[in-house]
Amino acid sequence: MWKIIVRRIMIMIPQIFVLSLLVFLMAKAMPGDALTGLLDPSIDPAALDAMREKLGLNNPWYIQYWDWISNAIQGDFGQSFRFKMPVSELIGQRLMNTVWLSVVTLILIYLIAIPLGIISGRFNDTWLDRLITGYTYLGFAAPLFIFSLLMLWVFGFHFQWFPTGGSVGPGKVPGSLSYMISKFFHLLLPAISIALISTVGTVQYLRNEIIDTKQKDYILTARAKGASESRVYNRHILRNSLLPIAAFFGYEITGLIGGTIFVESIFSYPGMGTLFLSSITIRDFSVVTALVLLYGIASILGALLSDIILSIVDPRIRIK
Repeated sequence: MWKIIVRRIMIMIPQIFVLSLLVFLMAKAMPGDALTGLLDPSIDPAALDAMREKLGLNNPWYIQYWDWISNAIQGDFGQSFRFKMPVSELIGQRLMNTVWLSVVTLILIYLIAIPLGIISGRFNDTWLDRLITGYTYLGFAAPLFIFSLLMLWVFGFHFQWFPTGGSVGPGKVPGSLSYMISKFFHLLLPAISIALISTVGTVQYLRNEIIDTKQKDYILTARAKGASESRVYNRHILRNSLLPIAAFFGYEITGLIGGTIFVESIFSYPGMGTLFLSSITIRDFSVVTALVLLYGIASILGALLSDIILSIVDPRIRIK
């Protein structure tokens, strides 16, 4: 088992290196630079050139890349030109909001997907199965940002059941019970919006696994031996159908990355996604490159986590 983990980590290291290089080159390919459009146009161009020289923006790309990646390894992603503060500190202020949103969303995804998948698979070809399958088809077809806008308008503005922006109510004292309740209440609607769309793939996968498992020879043998239907489902069908779902946990984390970016912007939720989109708009390259690198590393770690879980729950796939 440890050999598999070490081998995957060794593979992950060059992946992160290639990712960092691609992120840097794509950032350099963007029009303008960090000083474009942010300073008074009346400033002497010679002063701008001197500032670019001071910041190393006139150096060859490989020197700039080495300076950036060597500092990034030490946790130094440079300074934000807009917020006038270290990028690592700026991301740290937004990180926990995104983390809590992702955690709540993951919990909701599995709370919704597992019961619906079990019901749809066990009672396939019934009206209940058709109803759940219809929901999954709508979920596959509906764009997340359109669905989130609809949820915001209906439950935020029309019924006013949820806040329409921010991460905590005004006047709340950090650490108090009212503060924590307000934080949870502010992230609940964005989390529900992501979960209702993101859960459909898991529902369909679990349904298909249950239907396929029901046709296996050992299930037919168990029924022929007189095992009760509840025993067949609980000890044979569900156990074998849920194992692959557990292995997809890491990929669920990867899928949340794209969802939280746009949903945070729609709900004005101050997380890393909102920071990312605003930084692209104003060409805050230090923040953009740091966030893309962190998102990419999170995706790689999610894939690694899924591989580890899958090798635990299904020893047949282990690489010797």
